[in-house]
Amino acid sequence: MPVYQYEAMDATSGAEVKDTVEAASEAEAQQLVRQKGFFVTKIAEKGRGKKGEKDKKKDKKKGAGSRKKKTFTIGGVSAKKLCTFTRQLSTLQDAGLPILRSLRILEGQAKPGALKNALIGVIDDVEGGNTLSESMAKQPKCFDNLYVNMVKAGEAGGALEVILQRLAEFKERSQSLKRKVQGAMIYPCAVITVATAIVTFIMIWIVPKFTAIFAGFDLDLPAMTVALINTSNWIVSFWYLIPAIPFSIWLLIKIIKKNKTGAYIVDKIALKFPLLGKILEKSIVARTARTLGTLIASGVPILEALLIARDTSGNEVFVRAYQHIYSAIREGESMAVPLKETRVVDDMVVNMVDVGEETGALDNMLYKVADVYDEEVSVLVDGLISLLEPLMVVILGLIVGFIVIALFMPLVDLLNKLS
Repeated sequence: MPVYQYEAMDATSGAEVKDTVEAASEAEAQQLVRQKGFFVTKIAEKGRGKKGEKDKKKDKKKGAGSRKKKTFTIGGVSAKKLCTFTRQLSTLQDAGLPILRSLRILEGQAKPGALKNALIGVIDDVEGGNTLSESMAKQPKCFDNLYVNMVKAGEAGGALEVILQRLAEFKERSQSLKRKVQGAMIYPCAVITVATAIVTFIMIWIVPKFTAIFAGFDLDLPAMTVALINTSNWIVSFWYLIPAIPFSIWLLIKIIKKNKTGAYIVDKIALKFPLLGKILEKSIVARTARTLGTLIASGVPILEALLIARDTSGNEVFVRAYQHIYSAIREGESMAVPLKETRVVDDMVVNMVDVGEETGALDNMLYKVADVYDEEVSVLVDGLISLLEPLMVVILGLIVGFIVIALFMPLVDLLNKLS
């Protein structure tokens, strides 16, 4: 098995490490080194013939050019990748490494994509004399306003490693809640998809065969059978409408939400849905409260923090609520009074915010609000799954029962006549 010689940085102490590792490939070698808690800065297979000075310079020049070359990408950076990057950057800064060296290490181990392109741009700007927050602000596909403002506050307060750690924890908590909700919805979505495919198969291939049998015997069909046959004929003729209808509804909602009034109406209706509306509402409150608490704790001014929290809500009802709070605070009011006027949160949240303002611990109170609502979202999601499982069984049973009865009633009449 090939032996690879590597140079790396110890994540805990920041010390430089030189050692060898056996692996089947260079990628596997890098993975083994990372598992030891090191960040790879250089790795090469041991035992290869030495190159001449010209070849070394050529390779070095080529390597430097390829490192700075951006690749074509579509879209932004996934929340999972950004979360991992933030935690790694926080670890390197906590170990005492210079920010530029930390960025180069992370850029070197990043796979080609939007994150690597963003890091290349950030490194170039930092080398050019810009601050880290200014450099990140030029990469909006990767670093949003929340990220940039927290880094800016960390630079101003001289506690960038603390801010990055807090930001990493925030990203991890948000990602954990998102994964929990998405994971809980996999089972119902899979069951609904399979059930739809089975019913469509019955309607397109099975029911027409029975229809041909009934036509051959010239039977007087019951109303249930006639309704089933008409439905089957419609599906056979217009099967493409089955995926087209939900897609059209989704597209129509997207078009309506382009207008602020339309977006407000759609988001208001979404919050009124039984159970799903509660899950959506509480998840938004948890996310915005944690965002606001993290920004305030990091030293971001309250007005700027409110605007960032407003933009992260993703719901026009909460956007207007936070805008109202922003305007009220600008006029000299406290946060609790306009928050109560918006009626988007429970009285418990208003009281906790009021106490937080009085005691000067608003960030801690917002963290507690976020923790409580995160827990409530988890309970509601579990309740939704418990409700959906028997509900889907009952609905599928009714559909299958209707099809069986509608198909076999004429056959029973036919057998009675023949006997």
